[in-house]
Amino acid sequence: MDNGDGPKKWGLQGNAELNASSISVRGVLNRVYANLDKDDKRPTIHLGRADPTEFPSYQTTRLAPDAVANAAFSYNFNCYAPTGGVAETRRAVAEYLSKDFPYQLSPDDVYLAAGCTQAIEIVVSVLARPNANILLPRPGYPQYEARASVSNLEARHFDLIPEKGWEVDLDSIEALADENTVAMVIINPSNPCGNIAETARKLGIFVISDEVYSHPAFGSNPFVPMGVFGSIVPVLTLGSISKRWIVPGWRLGWIVTCDPNGIFQQSGFVEGVKDYLNITSKPPTNMQGALNQILKHTKEDFFSKIINILREASDILYDRIKEIPCLICPHKPEGSMVAMVKLNLPLLEGIIDDVDFCMKLAKEESVIVLPGITVGLKNWLRISFAIEHSSLEDGLGRIKAFYHRHAKKE
Repeated sequence: MDNGDGPKKWGLQGNAELNASSISVRGVLNRVYANLDKDDKRPTIHLGRADPTEFPSYQTTRLAPDAVANAAFSYNFNCYAPTGGVAETRRAVAEYLSKDFPYQLSPDDVYLAAGCTQAIEIVVSVLARPNANILLPRPGYPQYEARASVSNLEARHFDLIPEKGWEVDLDSIEALADENTVAMVIINPSNPCGNIAETARKLGIFVISDEVYSHPAFGSNPFVPMGVFGSIVPVLTLGSISKRWIVPGWRLGWIVTCDPNGIFQQSGFVEGVKDYLNITSKPPTNMQGALNQILKHTKEDFFSKIINILREASDILYDRIKEIPCLICPHKPEGSMVAMVKLNLPLLEGIIDDVDFCMKLAKEESVIVLPGITVGLKNWLRISFAIEHSSLEDGLGRIKAFYHRHAKKE
């Protein structure tokens, strides 16, 4: 009822900090998709996202959905999950990762999360404290910076060197780190090695190794988990089944302390993770029950098939990029599902930057590519090659046509 004083002012308002930190692959791609020409009858070619689930060649192994069904129909996984996750599933993750390690992980080293995105949220939130900072790679994954911003954790960026296969610039890490640096992040497969471990040890910071793309390595360098160096420096491994099993929508991942010297435990970090897990959501219990079977019983031929498909797709991408003068791929992809490609803007007429390129490409050719600025590299593009080979050829052919239409006239 109006008391005559007029309406009161509502105390509700948006969170400006959240808005400022909300850059994401999904958000940027939504803006690019909005530029599609609805009158273009050609199929849209999706080269902006690393989600090949819609393509027949990339279907997950039949064992995976069968494991989910078996877990559901067992009626053993209808309960709330324990804080760190279902005990037998934590043991299965520890055994799965330990196969590549010179030491044995314990189930107590494993904490299950709702995908790697939630794992990032948990870890960054636990690390945040006044004046602390974290070192992030450029290019990288924007979720780290967004979460750091929300948690008031300063993000500092070190460079990866494109001409050296995106190796970490160790000199830039040493220049950035100070007494308030809590950790550095690497995206692996990249080039994890003893040099990174030794540098982190010298600086007194631990390594967060994002290994969502673990094992899909198809070049001359095999995948090496950063946890191998856990006796040199504490390593926190973040992983999931999203990419290796081609099930990103299942939202099932893990945080693993690779630390035979017990530094995470002594520092109180592990207790912080447990405390955060007590106030956040868990991955569905039936999915946790299925993971045990998925990790233990997936046949090697499934992984080999996916790696061969990705290797061939990488070859197609690298060869076709050479035919497009305005694009430069400094290093042939040897893992993951995406490649970073540099834009040679002086060869183009009427294209301002990478965002402008992607917006106009979507409108004119119905091809979706991610602007490099999203992952920290202005005037680069991130192109996914995890689609059917015929669609990849079509999409790159359209990008070539787009170049010729916008090429600067001599």
